[in-house]
Amino acid sequence: MKFSLTQNTKQLFGITFYQIKAEKSFGNVSKGELGGWIEKKENLSEDGNAWVSGNALVSGNALVSGNALVSGDARVSGNALVSGDALVSGNALVYGNARVYGELQLTSGFFFGYKIKKEELKYFSLGDNSDYELIGKGDCKVEKQNQKTELLRKAQELIDKAQELKNEANKL
Repeated sequence: MKFSLTQNTKQLFGITFYQIKAEKSFGNVSKGELGGWIEKKENLSEDGNAWVSGNALVSGNALVSGNALVSGDARVSGNALVSGDALVSGNALVYGNARVYGELQLTSGFFFGYKIKKEELKYFSLGDNSDYELIGKGDCKVEKQNQKTELLRKAQELIDKAQELKNEANKL
């Protein structure tokens, strides 16, 4: 066994994270060394020299494997994979279906997915007053609600509520 979950825990985002402890020496890690924080054993591979250190957090179905290192205040979650000789450190956030592998070094920013080089990304505005855009790929559509659509939705809610009240009155 390469590592174990200690009884040291922290609660963040409704998730219990366990601090890890090296059960044997490997790579740059010494037996008995305390590491970073993972939600479950499946977040860190028993194979290779992969390690989580510092205040780094790994959760969900994310996996750190190979000789990868997640350190500092980095966060890896969702279905993300950090593998090979990759380094995720600093305040970097890797989540969703992101894949970080090879000799990549991510030290800051948000990494949430990947795309095939020939794949076209689509950008959707969130409105005139927003500094943000949605990013999509493949067959995706974003439809803005116009005033008519919003009024029809509210009217349907009122009709549904009126029907509920009518049903209650009929029970009396």
